[in-house]
Amino acid sequence: MSRTRSLLAIGVGLVTAVGLVFAAPALASPVQAEQSNKAAPDISVDNVKAHLQELQNIADANGGNRSAGTEGYTASADYVATKLTEAGFEVEKQTCESCTSPDPNIIADWPGGDEQATIMLGGHLDGVSAGPGINDNGSGSAALLEVALQLAEAKPELTKHVRFGWWADEEQGLNGSAYYVQNGGADGVEAYLNFDMIGSTNAGYFLDGDAKYTEALGAHLKELNIETENTGECCSDEMSFEDAGIPVAGLFTGAGAQMTAEQAEKWGGKAGESYDPCYHDSCDSYPDNINTEALDRMTDSIAVGLWQLAVSA
Repeated sequence: MSRTRSLLAIGVGLVTAVGLVFAAPALASPVQAEQSNKAAPDISVDNVKAHLQELQNIADANGGNRSAGTEGYTASADYVATKLTEAGFEVEKQTCESCTSPDPNIIADWPGGDEQATIMLGGHLDGVSAGPGINDNGSGSAALLEVALQLAEAKPELTKHVRFGWWADEEQGLNGSAYYVQNGGADGVEAYLNFDMIGSTNAGYFLDGDAKYTEALGAHLKELNIETENTGECCSDEMSFEDAGIPVAGLFTGAGAQMTAEQAEKWGGKAGESYDPCYHDSCDSYPDNINTEALDRMTDSIAVGLWQLAVSA
């Protein structure tokens, strides 16, 4: 996760949007009643961890990292693209010509649904040069991959088109997602959902964005009686889409900021310590820098949100 924009620039919109979701209980709408009939699969966290182990192996074999412009990034992109292709996705390796290196974004479309009403899910695949980049952002990348594979296995009837993206060169300024959007990628996208760092060891539970989509992403956490907050940390690839006028939302377990005493009491974490003590450091490795419980909860939240937004009852 990079830092590219001041919080003031986005704070009012995000706080307002998320506040609409949690301010007060509301009567169930017909849409909500229909959504309650949609059964998302329980995503195996062991499968997600297996993807993380592969990303760690790739880093180990390529100088200890998976940063933009390296063989580690190339191997990571190949791993994701191969898995998706084998599962039946239409996969594009889009060369990012404006990135710091000509690395590929991985774009995967599942056949079906209205392409003028596309729900797109994404996260950056690159890490920093300091280490393997396992929580940042192997966690989001691995969770998205497993959700995509389970969608392919389930083959549900879709009400909307579903697309996944793994972005190049986020750590240098959101470059991969910006290139995608600037070259027509946002056409037909109804909403973009971003997942960057969802396995922080001292995990917070953060949910940001447009109210309609945060409601879907937060449904599983609400069932678990986990109270969410909007994050004070900024920003990742959702900004590329928001700048293009696309509604965005996302889940996040925290980066380098410190957990407060109130949050520690609520979430069972450690007050005064960073959500991710290995943020942008060499110790961001697997398995030591992954909170399996948080990763499991957030991955299932992605699946539940996707099923509510794009799968017919």
